[in-house]
Parts: sequence; C-alpha cells; structure tokens
Amino acid sequence: MTTEPAGADDTKEATGLASLLRGCAEPLSQRYDVALLDLDGVVYVGPAAVPGAPEALAKAAGTGMRLAFVTNNASRTPAAIAAQLAGFGVAAAAADVVTSAQAAASLLASRLAPGSAVLVIGSTALRIAVRERGLRPVSTALDQPAAVVEGYAPGLGYAQFLEGGLAVRAGAWFVATNVDATLPTGRGIQPGNGSLCQVIAHATGQQPAVAGKPQPPLHAEAVARTGARRPLVVGDRLDTDIEGAVRAGAPSLLVLTGVTHPAGAVLAPPSQRPSYLAADLAGLLEPHPAVTRQDLSFCCGGWRAHGGHDGADLSLDGAGDPVDGLRALCAAAWSLAEGQVSPQMIQPALAALGPLGT
Repeated sequence: MTTEPAGADDTKEATGLASLLRGCAEPLSQRYDVALLDLDGVVYVGPAAVPGAPEALAKAAGTGMRLAFVTNNASRTPAAIAAQLAGFGVAAAAADVVTSAQAAASLLASRLAPGSAVLVIGSTALRIAVRERGLRPVSTALDQPAAVVEGYAPGLGYAQFLEGGLAVRAGAWFVATNVDATLPTGRGIQPGNGSLCQVIAHATGQQPAVAGKPQPPLHAEAVARTGARRPLVVGDRLDTDIEGAVRAGAPSLLVLTGVTHPAGAVLAPPSQRPSYLAADLAGLLEPHPAVTRQDLSFCCGGWRAHGGHDGADLSLDGAGDPVDGLRALCAAAWSLAEGQVSPQMIQPALAALGPLGT
C-alpha cells in the first residue's frame, strides 16, 4: 500500500496528482495576501447577506488578508456596491470593488484611441466606466461608434439592442462585460448577460470579446488594482469564478452558498476544479486538510472515498466534517478520466454526506 499527499503543495507538481485539491496547514487568510471575492452567491444573495459572511470577512481582514470584491455584474457602480456591503456590516470602499464594467472599459481603452465613440448598451455604471477610461459613450449607431459594449441592466429594451446590432454590422468592435447565462436573485435564477448579449450575436453572427470572468481581463484588472502577490479567487460558480482562476493560474476557493452544489463540484471538468472547498466563507479562516491517496482510495479527515472504476458507483464512508468527505469524494472522481463519472455514479456517496450532499 502506498500513501501520498494529494495537494499539500501549492504547486501540486510534488504529488504527481495535479488535478486534486490542495491542502493548507494554516488558515487561507494567512497563506494568501488578497481575497478576490465574488459577490452574488458568496457575500450576498439578492437583498440579504449570506449567513455568517460579514463576520467571516471581518475576521479574515483582522488576520491581515486584504479583501477585494470582484463581480461580473456591470449594472451598478463600485460606490453603490460598497454601500450595499457596508449595509451588511462588511467594511468596503468603492476602491475595493472591481466590476466587469471597469474591466470592459479597460479592454476598450487598450485598443481604441482616446475619445473614441463607444455605443453603450447597459447601465449608468457602464457609461461611467467607459468615460473614466477616456472614451466617449454614445447611444446610437448614427454616431458611427468604434465599438459596442453591452452589459446587464434591468431596464434594457429592444431599442438599445437594435442600435447595437446596426453598429456591429457596420464594423464596430463588439464587447460584452460578461457572459453569465444566469444571475442569482432573491426571486430565483434569472437570465444573465450571457443570455442578453446573444440578441446581437445571433442577429449579426459576431460573438463578443468578453471582459468578465472566466476571461482574463477582469482578473488582471483586480490583480493590478490590488497589487496582489498571492491572490486567492473566492467564488460560487464553476464556469466563471473557478474557471477564471484556472485560466489565470491562480488558486481558488469554491464555497457552496450560491450556484454550485456538491454534485457540481464532484463532476467538475478539469478546467473548473477549485484548489480548495468550503461550505462558506468561514473556509478562509481554517486550515484545509490534505487529501491522501491509499491505493485506489482517497482519504480526508475521517472519510474515505473509492470506486468509480469500470462504471462502478463511487462510495464514501466515514464520519466527521462532511466537507472533508466532499473533498475525498472530489479527489476520487477527479482521479478518473474526464467523462468517466456520471451523476448517477455519485448519488450513493453524496447521500452519505447527509444534508451537505443534497
């Protein structure tokens, strides 16, 4: 029998198990200098804070970790978002907030001459971000804009998309703040900007350049703004937060307070696998036990996961912190070839986690 640490080293090369979770012997807030925190589903959902999130963030900041709030939502200004966070008891200034509107504006400014006309389909916050980067926001294709930038805003209507479609057909560069298919709200999951921007894409045949997660511009903007040397991306979505971190080569923490549930984490493809797992933001304040491999089994805390070969169900047995069980289960599933694990194969193991597995 061989036992080898799976993920104890941040580089993950030492283990030869590069697709497995990392371990961290100290709290993450002491290992990493800046937490790049998603908002929706991580700090709040709709009008309410995630239970325990303000307290966890205050404690993380108290250990010396700096907090930056990085959101794909382009509908509000950083000042408005900071005010909302303050209302939840989270200490945040406008300078601590980085939005996809700002990243999109920086992307535009990197390619366009100062003063260029940009047709803005979106909120006042997006127009402000464009103007702050030395560009000229316009509202009609008659102004012959050099680019069209589109971002989510609740009041968007057909007239704005009509102008954007005409401008893109005339040769304007098409940029989207983000392409999240959905947006979590207090009323449930609603269409996000990734759904909206397809109006122009479908009509013109032109897919947009994307500034928000998982594309690099928003991550690069956040790192540049914070001066982070050891950033930790914290999010609830695999296809934006975690994939964005993977693309940037940055470590990430997946929390289970938003879109992604345990089954999604177990079934995550290699491009969307987090470095760390936690039930919520209290995971910033805790060490993360390493997963160990024992032949074909994977152990974490008091849990052991095994199976999955030749189409057999994965099984999980043990006791203790159910998040440790989920870590072991993820390691077992991720050790197999991509596509080899089906949702049906993990149901017995998820059931062993109790309420966490539902």
